[in-house]
Amino acid sequence: MTEQAYKTPKIYAKISFAEKKSEFIGYIKPAASEKEAQGFLEEIRASNRKANHNCWAYVIRSEIAAGGTTVRYSDDGEPSGTAGAPILDVLTKAGLTGAVCVVTRYFGGILLGAGGLVRAYSKAASLAVSEAGIRTMSAARKLCVTLEYPLYSKIERVFTSRGLHVESRDFSENVTLTLVVHDELADKFIQDLIESCNGAVVVEFIQNEYFDFG
Repeated sequence: MTEQAYKTPKIYAKISFAEKKSEFIGYIKPAASEKEAQGFLEEIRASNRKANHNCWAYVIRSEIAAGGTTVRYSDDGEPSGTAGAPILDVLTKAGLTGAVCVVTRYFGGILLGAGGLVRAYSKAASLAVSEAGIRTMSAARKLCVTLEYPLYSKIERVFTSRGLHVESRDFSENVTLTLVVHDELADKFIQDLIESCNGAVVVEFIQNEYFDFG
């Protein structure tokens, strides 16, 4: 993996506030693909059919180029540059990718002007980001480790190491562990593991992925 880490919303979040009798509702969620982001947009539109505007922006990690992104945004009928771009600016300044944010507006009868709209849409997106929180997804390798029972106690101490997550333990004929290891630590971890077991351990690579090590 060439991209070592990226930031994305921790969870789905929703916030709302009133600005000069208009109601603004901000929604945000992590999205792994453009299809997922567009599906979320359709859900918000469907649940807010009477809203005057459902403005949005998303930044999606490229499925082709490592480190690349797909960026889209829409003012959905608001004056050009007053809604979609400010939402996108909030996502960008927070360093988020794999994120989609929608801000719904129910017009209250008082015009806000271009500056007022920019501030309101920016505020909604910012509050949504704060409510969701941000997590860092680091490049990792998923490994399957198989060893005999007497060796298990020798390596058990590594399970508390930062940058390592034990996904599962299977105690049958042998001990089989499924581990997620931070990519930058993986080579040394495998070497140390083999040395501590005097070579009597099988380490199989499963896949590359991204993981929140906290």
